[in-house]
Amino acid sequence: MKQKKLASLFLVFALVLSLLAGCGNTSNGTSETQPPANAVTEESTTGADTEQESEVDENQAAAEQLLLDLEGTYQELWPVVLADEYKQLWLDDSVELVGKENAESAVDMMASMVTGTLTGEDAVAAYQDGSMAYCCAFLQDVEQFTFDGTTISGVDADGNELFSHSYHYVGMEEIRGLYIYESDDADSGEFTYFCMAPDTMDTTWHIEFRYGSDLDALGQYDAGTYAYWLASGISVDYTQEDIENCIQLFCTENLSE
Repeated sequence: MKQKKLASLFLVFALVLSLLAGCGNTSNGTSETQPPANAVTEESTTGADTEQESEVDENQAAAEQLLLDLEGTYQELWPVVLADEYKQLWLDDSVELVGKENAESAVDMMASMVTGTLTGEDAVAAYQDGSMAYCCAFLQDVEQFTFDGTTISGVDADGNELFSHSYHYVGMEEIRGLYIYESDDADSGEFTYFCMAPDTMDTTWHIEFRYGSDLDALGQYDAGTYAYWLASGISVDYTQEDIENCIQLFCTENLSE
C-alpha cells in the first residue's frame, strides 16, 4: 500500500507543479456576462475601490518589509542541503512519512525534481514527454546575492560584483504570489526585475525567487525564457538547525497525505 501511496504522491506533486505553471496562460480570462449599468451603485463602486486600495497598500507594506527581512547574503540552496552529510536527515524525515522501505526512493525522487539543469526553451523541448524537473540554480553567473535594504547585488565565483541596484515594489505575481520589484536604474539587463516569494530564513529557512529582464516571461513557468526555473537560496550564515528545519519542511510539504 505504501508503494502505491508513494507513486501517487509523486504523480500529484508533478501535476501540481505543471498546473501552477499552466495557470498563467488563463489569468486574463473574463466573464462574458456583464451586469446592467443600474446594478452598480456609486456607493458599491466606492467601497470596492477602497477595498482594492487597501489591498494594494497591504501588499506594498508587506513587500517593503520582506526586503528588510531578507537582509543578508545567500548562496544556492540545493548544493548545501543535498550534501552527503545530510542524507540521513532526509531519510529519517522520509521514513516517518512513507515508511522505511520507500524512504530512499522518496529522497531520490524529491532531489531529482529540484536539480534540473535545463531552463527556457531547452527545458520546454525536453519535457514534452511529460517528464520535468526544476532548475533551482542562480543564473547569469551569480554565486551569491546580497539584500541590503532596497538594494540587491550579486557577485560571481571570484567575488566580482555583477550588479548592484536599488529596487521598488511594482505589484504581485499571481501564480505563486511573488512580490515583484523593479530596478530604479536604467539598463539593468537580466537584473531588472526580481520576483520574490514571501519566504525568509526565519520562516521557511530558505528563499525562492526569479529575476530577469522580461516581466511577462517571468510570469510563466512552463514556457518562455525562464521556463522550469525557480532560484532557491540559503543564507551563507546558515546553522545546523536551519538545515534540519529546511529538510523537514520540504519532506513534509511533498510527502504528507
